[in-house]
Amino acid sequence: MAEPTQKHTRRTPIIGMEVHVELKTASKMFCGCANDPFHAPAPNTYTCPVCLGMPGGLPVANKKAVEWTIKLGLALGCKVALFSKFDRKHYFYPDLAKGYQISQYDQPLCENGVVHTELGDVRIHRVHLEEDTGKLQHTTIDGKRVSLIDFNRSGVPLVEIVTEPDIHSAEHAKAYAKQIHEIVRTLEISDADMEKGSMRLEANISLADDPNVLPNYKVEVKNINSFRFLEHAITFEIARQDALLNDKKIPAQETRGWNEEKRTTIVQRSKENAEDYRYFPDPDLPPMTFDAKYVEKLRAELPMLPEEKIKKLEDLGIKPEFAQLLSSSEFPLSTLETLFTAAKGKGFEPNQVASVIINRKLDIRQVKTEHVLEILANTYTKDEVDPKELESAVSAVLEEQPKAVADYKAGKTQVIGFLIGMVSKKLGKKVSPKLLSSILVRMFSSKY
Repeated sequence: MAEPTQKHTRRTPIIGMEVHVELKTASKMFCGCANDPFHAPAPNTYTCPVCLGMPGGLPVANKKAVEWTIKLGLALGCKVALFSKFDRKHYFYPDLAKGYQISQYDQPLCENGVVHTELGDVRIHRVHLEEDTGKLQHTTIDGKRVSLIDFNRSGVPLVEIVTEPDIHSAEHAKAYAKQIHEIVRTLEISDADMEKGSMRLEANISLADDPNVLPNYKVEVKNINSFRFLEHAITFEIARQDALLNDKKIPAQETRGWNEEKRTTIVQRSKENAEDYRYFPDPDLPPMTFDAKYVEKLRAELPMLPEEKIKKLEDLGIKPEFAQLLSSSEFPLSTLETLFTAAKGKGFEPNQVASVIINRKLDIRQVKTEHVLEILANTYTKDEVDPKELESAVSAVLEEQPKAVADYKAGKTQVIGFLIGMVSKKLGKKVSPKLLSSILVRMFSSKY
């Protein structure tokens, strides 16, 4: 069984990401069918001549899906196009009834944004809107292996977010994907449930001898449905491609899938180029035009985004690693501020409150302020770690473990797990691994 072990290589990983997000509009992208593939009473229930590609079915664009895509682009710092259109992307596969997918090619809704992560910025190349495909189900009937198609998902509005090749490690890719996930959930445009497939990750991976020169090949790993699997798949591909290049072989430009059970990527098909899809403007859908006033109206409707929330928390005196973890939409800022104020009246610092919330995994939308104060008063000195003591322990472990530090700098990011264990051992208390990982990453980037 192959293991995705990160090996030190003199080559630079060059990684670009594609993230697909299903929007949770009431109806599908180009028809009036219900957009609820996960709760349909039976397969092929929410279908019509339009989403099944039957003769005479004419598509009409979902205005809400277009607006939500523009809002996502604005949240990612993109420039919104004032003129955009839909195109037909031709390919033949059983889950695509029409023989083509309505997508966007040369004039997407949004371009040129940026996502900030703790491991570096990732530029957004484009954000475009398309329709999802049906879903294949492979099963056995009467002793025969068959493939069934459920078209309930066909036509669901699907946003694709494409990056520039700015990612250079599996850990960086994971941090970026998590940031996109949180932004999407903050905007409330999708449940982004990766287990169900309403958010899917793809990575284009290659290795370069010169980081300033893009390799002449790339391998795409598609349809990854967890952050952990993404990290494993990229780590495995880096090792696999490095071994091929060491043998003077150029990795094939192909699409692969990730098998978590076998811990390996598997060839699916050779990778297509844009010309293979024979794009042309969809003649049934008129171009879309917007004015700057309309775009600014949508911008004004954006909620507080994670980056802004982190800054506000830090302005309240919250440590960066705590602020990062509390930036999630599950921790409303107004509720946090109420807790900080109440705790301060009882002699507790905001960082102590943050530590309790994170380590005890409190649902602050449900728990009462009095209960949080009770936890602080009764157990803080017994079980919780003072933030200063925590940072001191991390610094001490890094000083005591120079080999682990060297391994991390060499690209062996899985050493973080070992260091988390050493810090917990030194403290003699259980501390949130997510919190410790955040502190370690920050210290590595600032001190090493």
